[in-house]
Amino acid sequence: MARLLVVDDEGDIRHLYAAELEDEGYDVATAGNSADALTLLEQQTFDLVVLDIQLDQESGLELLQAITRKQENLPVILCTAFSSYRDDFSSWLADAYVVKSSDLNELKQEVKHILNKQRPS
Repeated sequence: MARLLVVDDEGDIRHLYAAELEDEGYDVATAGNSADALTLLEQQTFDLVVLDIQLDQESGLELLQAITRKQENLPVILCTAFSSYRDDFSSWLADAYVVKSSDLNELKQEVKHILNKQRPS
């Protein structure tokens, strides 16, 4: 079972993503800020991170850079309400970019696609 880390400062979003991804068969941990996310990444092993770009008073793009410095092979999906960040050079470190929506099918498809790419059958 793949382990995912969902990082979002909005508790409702974290819980929704966790519930939906757990329904897909993934083991999901959540963090509400960069410090908690980095602590979890040091303590546990994850197969993929779903990361919001705008965290409360923090930049998800800075966290993305920290993640790729520490674990360069750990895939990250950026998930944000703002499509304009797609053109930000630092967002290119991510493996995928998903605009937040009430329909989580695109996010689920990206998670499945990236994990299948990592573990060819």
